[in-house]
Amino acid sequence: MAPANIGGVAFMFAFFTNGGAQYVNLETPTAPVTLASSGTFSGTRTQISQWKNERVLIIDTTYGYATFDGTNLVRVGSVATIEVTAGGSGYSAAPTVTIGPPNQTGGVQATAEATISGGIVTAITITEPGTGYTSAPAISFSSGAATATATIISQPGTSIQSFSGRVWIADGRTVYYTAADSYNDFTSISAGNITLVDATLYGDITQIVAANNFLYVFGESSINVFSDVRVNTLGETLFTNTNISASIGTELFLGIFAYFRSILFINRYGVYALVGATTTKISDALDGIFPNIDFSSTVTGCQTLIYNILVSAWNVRYNDNGTYRRVQLVFFDRKWFISYQGNLTHINSSPVNGLINAYGVESGGAFYRLYEDQTANIATEVVTALWDLKDPIRDKQALKLGVEATFPVTVAGQLNISIDSESRASTSIALGNAVAWQNNSFNNIAWTNNAGSTLQWVSSGYQLTEGYKLLKYDAQMYGKYLGMTVTSTAPAFTFNGFQLEHELRARF
Repeated sequence: MAPANIGGVAFMFAFFTNGGAQYVNLETPTAPVTLASSGTFSGTRTQISQWKNERVLIIDTTYGYATFDGTNLVRVGSVATIEVTAGGSGYSAAPTVTIGPPNQTGGVQATAEATISGGIVTAITITEPGTGYTSAPAISFSSGAATATATIISQPGTSIQSFSGRVWIADGRTVYYTAADSYNDFTSISAGNITLVDATLYGDITQIVAANNFLYVFGESSINVFSDVRVNTLGETLFTNTNISASIGTELFLGIFAYFRSILFINRYGVYALVGATTTKISDALDGIFPNIDFSSTVTGCQTLIYNILVSAWNVRYNDNGTYRRVQLVFFDRKWFISYQGNLTHINSSPVNGLINAYGVESGGAFYRLYEDQTANIATEVVTALWDLKDPIRDKQALKLGVEATFPVTVAGQLNISIDSESRASTSIALGNAVAWQNNSFNNIAWTNNAGSTLQWVSSGYQLTEGYKLLKYDAQMYGKYLGMTVTSTAPAFTFNGFQLEHELRARF
């Protein structure tokens, strides 16, 4: 699943294991539209990129290289060469060259020009390679007896990106690139390829990603970058190829994406941030989770907005004590969270009306936006660290607790809090933002409306809710380390802090 923009409209494309494909208009959502029927694509490795906002570029191990302009799906079978088989005679001016039309509807017809010398046609120069050719087209001339034959090219590959005015396609250990400012010219002088022969690339290229003025080339345990793309005086394309990681890479090619000025990627043993030439692990907090992730199932990732915070997320299949479920590993500001959005097989995001929204698809084809409802009640559980309170060798007795939270105006929220130690948890206490009205005898007074319904008063905004004398005697909760567990079903509230008052007791 991947996003693209065609003619200023945001779409999300999904390719299925049966070889079919669909797309959805994200700006005016309707039922998915069929791009290709089952059996069209390989069903295992299809990827897309974008050329300007004119068309989607598609690479597939079965279908090959193709484009979609919003109307026609067309293979990029382009004219690679035209060889003069007979030069004719008596030409005083170059004849007009006509190349037969493409085989596929929506294809671009190729064009070429002839060069003459000594009254004969000596060469044919292709001016437009065309698209949609599945077999070599006929070549004809406006006059004379010259003849020529054409050959076509359809570049295979497993990964595709548009970068620095060219299309780059990875196939095995080789990266092919088109001529400057062309998506279908693989034969002009500024087109070419590079094969990575260094031992740092242990196997084949697993993914290429264009971001931050670099083309990142991932291997299973390495990362190279292509940069400084330019042409020399002969018109040949030059660029710098630099290895920036000889030990860390990834085979999880759908879990790589740009996030601010970095590239984030997931592999079988962690999540890493690539900033410049430095690779840093950011998932130390998840070291206990990674052994339970089913990496035989597809892992996908993207960035998205949650409550106007730009976060990164990876969708994984997690073995939860024998029960497998799809969860999202969500990261921002050096913190990790786990979310559940249904039995999703893939996730990805797209800018829509200035906001970066995440979308997911299930194995049956159900497609929907993620993190969209910000008002529904959801079950949350926040477990703090166990604090040593600056003295790890002494017992601590919990006395009072406090939780700082901010609630929306319309939300009556309740927090259920327990004090935790290294060996046990206290009885839960309920705190919230509900306001109780009392008379002089400290009896609660109920308020009712004209319909006789009881009204609930709430205090919105910042709240500091405190529990005093939670523990009736010392032995009920103490430990070397103390922390909290807070659960709630209130929507859209924010934790600001956790507070705990304690006494120091015996050493060891």
